Amino acid sequence: MPLFNQKVSPGLTIADDTDILHFLNPDGSDKYVDARTALKNSDIYSIVFQLSSDLANGKLIADGPRAQGILNNPTQTSNAHAFWQSMFAQLLLGGEAFAYRWRNQNGTEMTWEYLRPSQVTPFLLEDGSGLIYNITFDEPEIGLMQAVPQSNLIHIRLLSQNGGKTGISPLSALANELQIKDQSNKLTLSALGRSITAPGILSIKHGGLLSDNDKASRSRKFMKQTAASDNGPIVLDDLEEYTPLEVKSNVAQLLNQVSWTGAQIAKVYGVSDSIINGQGDQQSSIQMMGNAYVKSLSRYANAITSELNDKLNTNIKLDLRSAIDPLGDEYASTIANLQKNGTLGANQAAWLLQQANYLPDDMPEKEQAKVQVQPVQMVSSGDNQSTEGGDSDGKD
Repeated sequence: MPLFNQKVSPGLTIADDTDILHFLNPDGSDKYVDARTALKNSDIYSIVFQLSSDLANGKLIADGPRAQGILNNPTQTSNAHAFWQSMFAQLLLGGEAFAYRWRNQNGTEMTWEYLRPSQVTPFLLEDGSGLIYNITFDEPEIGLMQAVPQSNLIHIRLLSQNGGKTGISPLSALANELQIKDQSNKLTLSALGRSITAPGILSIKHGGLLSDNDKASRSRKFMKQTAASDNGPIVLDDLEEYTPLEVKSNVAQLLNQVSWTGAQIAKVYGVSDSIINGQGDQQSSIQMMGNAYVKSLSRYANAITSELNDKLNTNIKLDLRSAIDPLGDEYASTIANLQKNGTLGANQAAWLLQQANYLPDDMPEKEQAKVQVQPVQMVSSGDNQSTEGGDSDGKD
């Protein structure tokens, strides 16, 4: 009996040609950006956190109760929001995200296990009919699991160059920008470390020749004189002249020279750079989102729901209303405008707001407006006749 009896996956490797080029050309190895290193960049961390959090704040809605149950509670090791945010963050960093679907003996889906991309190796079947995966689990009891069918794995992808089999990391487009950012940070720190900060210049007039020690000693005595005068006027003789320095923003200009890297990072992720440079704080939370941000979330949401629809065999949609309108005021304003225009009735508008949990279901009925009755003065017929007779007499 052989000592090593391992099953070899009957599949073709899915490798990018650039991997071979980088292997033959070591100079091209710097094009790879590690996700852990990228998260140390404040701009990338801000964008990934906001996008993944807003996607996780959305509500995954499925037609079937069994699929809805696994979407609401996908894992036993953390809560649902933390699991989905981790999945979406990995999708934004690596271009693809994985989760293994654990089932019981009857085939009923029990729980999902998040997998790092380094744990998963995809292969194409020899007949091209599908994908299989080799998975290395962290649990020693499971270890390596080979030839896992694609139906047992949730595999969400973004942009792909091989027909959607694997995804491309957005960080691959930021290699040059991150290198420029790192070099700029080093230059700025060096400039700050070597900068000279002095309150002014004390000049010795009339050809005074002092050694370095004498100059340093005179500087210390001048500072002691300034402190002893209790911030009073400085008294100098004819042999000295003091000139205060003006603070210039040379270092600030150095920092602003590479502010475009944040805009480049935002452009790669398809969002406005206002969400990372602080300008969004000048606006309201709903206005900051805007239509462009909603479109960006929809692009990622379609990639997510497409994979879930394929694997769970049901209709799943990601409702982002709670993410882009957390208080529901924008939705309520839209419903109010539709009612004002006559598109919706009052009862329909109230029902929609109750379905969105903007209004409580047990809200009391609206009170009917009380109609005030105006008093009517009764006039007798005799008065009319006398009035008419008087009028006739007056006319005559």
